[in-house]
Amino acid sequence: MKRLCAFTLLLASWGAVAGEFVDLRRATAIRGDAVAGAAKVAVCVACHGPDGNAVVPAFPALAGQHAGYLYQSLDGFRRRADPASPMTPQVQHLSDADLRDIAAYFASRSRTPASGAASGDSAGARLFREGDPSRGIAPCQGCHGPAAQGHPLRAEMAHYDYYPALAAQQPDYLVARLRQYRDGGPGDTSNALLMRGVARHLDDAAIAELAAWLAATPR
Repeated sequence: MKRLCAFTLLLASWGAVAGEFVDLRRATAIRGDAVAGAAKVAVCVACHGPDGNAVVPAFPALAGQHAGYLYQSLDGFRRRADPASPMTPQVQHLSDADLRDIAAYFASRSRTPASGAASGDSAGARLFREGDPSRGIAPCQGCHGPAAQGHPLRAEMAHYDYYPALAAQQPDYLVARLRQYRDGGPGDTSNALLMRGVARHLDDAAIAELAAWLAATPR
């Protein structure tokens, strides 16, 4: 029997399926062909908008997102094959090369400018930068960068490319995603487990504050 490492034991405690778990701590850089990807995204833009700039608030904007995060998200939908997810039939027929090309394409697009102006003194801004020790809330900037553009070391260490940029993201999507992490959504990657631990201390008001500030922060 293989010895169980501490992270595997943590995984089991969260109720994830060990056979499906992906440890992203040593993930490598994602290389894809953005030109080839442009020919593979016709279905994607129907929901996520032209060039990956979503119009429907419930769908995430993909434009300008990091290739590592995009690739892992797509691979996760394919791996989990959740029949209740509308993403499942869209990715089941795609090869690994397809996922890399699609990720490269959307990463190369420009995000639509944020609507409104982000206030550095808002409750959401303070939570993002400083957290709230009294409630056990960690500062988001530790993983997502001081301006929500992504981890500051992502250009030097490939696995940080798997942490998403959050600036100018759809607020309704951010609210839904944070609630999903808080309420025990999929925990099949090391990053998802980290987010479960962070989000468990966020109430609905804190989530709404964070989402509003992030949506108004320029990408």
